[in-house]
Amino acid sequence: MQNFPATPRVMWMALGAALLAGCTTVGPDFKTPPAPGVKQYTRQALPAQTASAPGVLGAAQQFQTVDSIAPDWWRTYGSAPLDDLVNTALRTSPTLAAAEATLRQAQQTYAAQAGSTLYPTVNGKLGASRNQTNTASFGQSSGATNIFNLYNASIAVNYNFDLFGGNRRALEALAAQANYQQYQLDGARLTLAANVVTAAFTQAQLGAQIDASEAILKAQQNQLDIAAKRFNLGAAARTDVLTLQTQVEQTRATIPPLRNKLEQTNHLLAVLLGQAPGAADIPRFTLADFTLPQTLPMVVPSALVQQRPDIQASQALLHAATAQYGVAVSNLYPQIDLSASLGTQALTLGALFGPGSTVWALAGQLAQPLFNAGLKAGANAAEASLQAAGANYQQTVLQALRNVADALRALDNDAQTLQAQAAADTSAQESLRLVDQQYQLGAASYLQLLTAQQQAQQTRIGLISAQAQRLADSAALYQAMGGGVVAGPHVAASAVK
Repeated sequence: MQNFPATPRVMWMALGAALLAGCTTVGPDFKTPPAPGVKQYTRQALPAQTASAPGVLGAAQQFQTVDSIAPDWWRTYGSAPLDDLVNTALRTSPTLAAAEATLRQAQQTYAAQAGSTLYPTVNGKLGASRNQTNTASFGQSSGATNIFNLYNASIAVNYNFDLFGGNRRALEALAAQANYQQYQLDGARLTLAANVVTAAFTQAQLGAQIDASEAILKAQQNQLDIAAKRFNLGAAARTDVLTLQTQVEQTRATIPPLRNKLEQTNHLLAVLLGQAPGAADIPRFTLADFTLPQTLPMVVPSALVQQRPDIQASQALLHAATAQYGVAVSNLYPQIDLSASLGTQALTLGALFGPGSTVWALAGQLAQPLFNAGLKAGANAAEASLQAAGANYQQTVLQALRNVADALRALDNDAQTLQAQAAADTSAQESLRLVDQQYQLGAASYLQLLTAQQQAQQTRIGLISAQAQRLADSAALYQAMGGGVVAGPHVAASAVK
C-alpha cells in the first residue's frame, strides 16, 4: 500500500489540530430554570388536619411533607380490585402503547442523527467500467480509438467538521425531544391511573345513589297507594293523590339518568382498559370497598417541578428550543466539510491490488455565507421560539401550583361538607327511628313513617356524594403532585463539547 506523501499528511494533521483547538459551540447553553420561590401553595395556611365525620370515609386527613410520592399511590385506598384494574389499564391501554411507540421513534431518531453527527461516514466502493477514447480529441490526426477496461476499489471517508457546533446543537435538540416524549409517556400513565381510580369512585357513587333513589321511589309509591285507597274511601282529596303521583313520577324520572351515567362510567372503564364496552367484565364497586387515606403526601413547591411530568415535559421543550436557537446561530458561521479516499485502480482485474495501483485523495471545503438575509431572520425566529417556550414553561408551573392549591382547598372544604352531611344523616336516621317507634305504638301514621324514610334516603344521597367527593379529592391531590411516576431512561441532552 502506498503511503501518503509527507507534506500533505503533515499539512492535514496541522489543519485538523488547529480546527480542533478552535472548536466551539455557539448559542446559549441550556440552564435548568430556577425552582418556584414560593414556600406554600395557598395564601392561607392549611389546617393541621381536615374536618372529620363518622365512618371510614369521614376520617380526618393530615398532610405530610415528603420528597417523593409512591408510584403505586392508588394502593392507599385499600382495594385489591381497584389495584388490579389500574395495573391492567397500565398494561393494556392503547393510549400508552401509542405513547411508548412515539417515544421509541424519538429515541431512534436521536440515535440515527447521533451516528451521522458524532462520527465520520465510511463507504466502500467497488466498480468496473469499459471505456473508449478517440485520439483525435487530444489533437492527434490519426483519430485512432482505444477501448479498455478500468477497475477500481476504494474506501471514502466524509465528515462535516462541526466547528461552531450546529450539528451538536441539532443533536441536543433531538435528545430533548426524546426526553419530552418520555415525560409525555409518564404523564399519560399518571392520567390513565387517575382516570381509572376516579371512574371507580364515580361508579360506586352512582350505584349507591341509584339504590337510595329506588328506596325513595318505593316509599313514595307506598304513600301514593295509601292515598289512593283513602281517596276511594272518601277520606282524601284527589289533589293529594295527584300531588303524590307527581312526586312519584319526578323521582322515577331521576333514576334512568343515573343508570345512564353508571353505564357510561362502565364503558369508560372498559376503554381505559383497552377493551370494547360490550366485552369488558368491569367489577362493581361500592363506597365500602375503599379506605380514605388518612395521611396525604405533599411535596414542597420547589420540588414539584421535578415531580410533575407536565412541568418536566415543558422544560424539555424549552431545552429543545434553546438548542434549535443554537442551530440557527451556527448557520451564520462557516461550514467545513472534510473528505478522504484511499483505493486502487487498474486496467485489469488481476492488477487491481498490485503494486503501483494505489490512489488517494484528500479534500476540504469551507463555505461562509456572504449574503443571505434569511439566515438572520431564521435566527430571530428561533430566538422568538425560545422566548415562547420560556413563557410556556412559566405558565405550566403556575398551572401546576394552581392544581395543587385547588386540590388542597377542596380537601379541606369538602371534608367540612361531609361533616355537615354526616350530621344531617345522623339526624335523619334518628328522626326515622323515633317515628318508627311512634308508629309501632300507634302514635304516628304510616304516612308519617314513609315521609321519614323518604327524608332519610334523600339525606343519604347527599352523604354519598360527599363521601365519593373526598375520595376523588384525594386522587386529585396525588395527580396534582405528580403521582410518583417512575420515569424510563432519558437521553442525555447536553451538547457534545
